[in-house]
Amino acid sequence: MHRIFLVLALSAYGNASFSLTLADCTRTTHISHGGQADDVDLGEGRVMWRDWWSQEGTATGFALVECGSGAVLRFRTQEENMSVERPAFDRTDDALDVLDRHQSGARVFATFERIAADLKFIARDIEQVTLTDETCACAAAYPALRGDKTEFALAG
Repeated sequence: MHRIFLVLALSAYGNASFSLTLADCTRTTHISHGGQADDVDLGEGRVMWRDWWSQEGTATGFALVECGSGAVLRFRTQEENMSVERPAFDRTDDALDVLDRHQSGARVFATFERIAADLKFIARDIEQVTLTDETCACAAAYPALRGDKTEFALAG
């Protein structure tokens, strides 16, 4: 009896250690002053996270990713003291309202092009790119959508 319990317990522990979660994606990407946090599964193969920076200035941005295609929509919603040429701003709440509005409707209408257009006068540095590497959030939430992208692996 105890032997079966021990085997089951070790199996569960072993499986948990190899199973990536969205919480595992929260990390510092630039030694103590930049990182990724608040990874969210938006459903239907789409994930989102917040990028942050805090050295001699602060910045907040977001990335939305279509896990299957690798398409990414990135934009900045807040910055302060990042450049003498750019005034400080914080429109994070307004940008999140735009995302909520798109997320509450049919996904067919929530294209990155439409979201970017709605963010045009709210966010800065709006860009769309396509990744060839799997992201952490996609590996955690939609590993079956990796396709030909390079598999994500946690470093360390």
